[in-house]
Amino acid sequence: MTTDDLLIAFAEFLSAQDILTAAEDMKPFLQDWRHMFEGAAVCVLLPRSSQDVQRIVQICAEAAVAIVPQGGNTGLAGGATPDSSGGSVVLSLARMNRIIDIDRTGLTVTVEAGMVLDTLRAALAEVDRDLPISFAASGSATLGGILATNAGGANVLRSGMAGRMVLGLEVVLADGTIVSELSGLHKDNSGLNWMQLFVGSEGSLGIITRAVMRIETLRPHSATALLAVADADAALQLYARAVDRIGDRLAAFEIMSRDAIGRVERAFGLKCPIEAQRWLVLIETSSTSSYLEQDFAAFMEEAFESGLCADGAIAASQSQRQAFWRLRENLTEAEALSGRSVKHDISVPVSRMAEFLRRGETLLADVSRQTGATLNPHIFGHIGDGNLHYNILCDRPDAAGALNRAVHDLVVDCGGSITAEHGVGQYRLSEVYRLVSPARLALQERIKAALDPDMILNPGKLIRGDRP
Repeated sequence: MTTDDLLIAFAEFLSAQDILTAAEDMKPFLQDWRHMFEGAAVCVLLPRSSQDVQRIVQICAEAAVAIVPQGGNTGLAGGATPDSSGGSVVLSLARMNRIIDIDRTGLTVTVEAGMVLDTLRAALAEVDRDLPISFAASGSATLGGILATNAGGANVLRSGMAGRMVLGLEVVLADGTIVSELSGLHKDNSGLNWMQLFVGSEGSLGIITRAVMRIETLRPHSATALLAVADADAALQLYARAVDRIGDRLAAFEIMSRDAIGRVERAFGLKCPIEAQRWLVLIETSSTSSYLEQDFAAFMEEAFESGLCADGAIAASQSQRQAFWRLRENLTEAEALSGRSVKHDISVPVSRMAEFLRRGETLLADVSRQTGATLNPHIFGHIGDGNLHYNILCDRPDAAGALNRAVHDLVVDCGGSITAEHGVGQYRLSEVYRLVSPARLALQERIKAALDPDMILNPGKLIRGDRP
């Protein structure tokens, strides 16, 4: 099938506005957020229904044309960017963005895959409900992409990764079959939990078109604090006390290096309200009970009396809370404005995080000495779930590979994972195949071969393999 034949076939059921072929129109869909990866495509398609997606997949399967599914295109691993061959089709779910149903009593919401997270949470808040997923890109990230990458964020501490909230999915498979279970049952043991196969699959096994998510009641009482601590050991001791005193009301426990916060202040004209030491900790709690504020104040008093905190502030208003979070949420953008960086989205056991950071200092000094590169850490993350964004500003592009491998080797030696929440995509594919167990990789490849034998779904991402 020629390119013209392909476009004619798509035009039989998609409007002209839903088929992009002009270079300028396609450009935003052909590069990742970091501008690290850029590809080419036959066209960009913007279907408006599951049946549109089904027909697109059927046509591409018949023509042996690769499909690159795309949500909000906010990923940090190049997982939604086509390769440079120009032979693939980008399938954006952005126009499938309806809320189908909100069940306040059953605590479920059914939505299409292109629904933007912040838009969904705002709609839920109007009926006193919430979907507790929160990260910096929530204003443009879509639910399908969030599930396809099993995204995390600040609320993983209490609510878990996005995949834990899935109660139902509708997925289009590589042959065009639609598999759908959207009843929203909280309990269903009638077969394999097939839906979790597609959570975190990065569009390589099927295209998520709809989802049923477990939601919760809105928590009207909250408390937020920004604290200065001397080192990672103090931050971990503080976290342990928070777990003991606050329990499941603890929603977020973030750690940020002083250097990283300094870049945010300079880039965006913001001001940290406390005298920071080497690390800052951002703590947030929420509850349906008004006793929260009293319990949180007692925890804070104990934290200062124990000497774990050098300075701190409790948000006295919603605007102050938002100011605290702006420091955290602008970290990635401030990093991008500060120069080229080598990103590491890593996780280690919480008990070994301080060890990892100590050994990391020695490692960076060694890599700098060996490569001649100037390395400036830009570190932040979710200390309560062991996830750090161990990003390093590096003035020598030729040193990136050595730095990347050295950090990942240390992660594995500390019993961790080289990708905690951002996924594999293109960026980490070779490192995953270097460090993940052969048995696990072989299992993934067998599942891929069973569901997508012709390798048309997002080839070159997550799972290595050549197209037939």
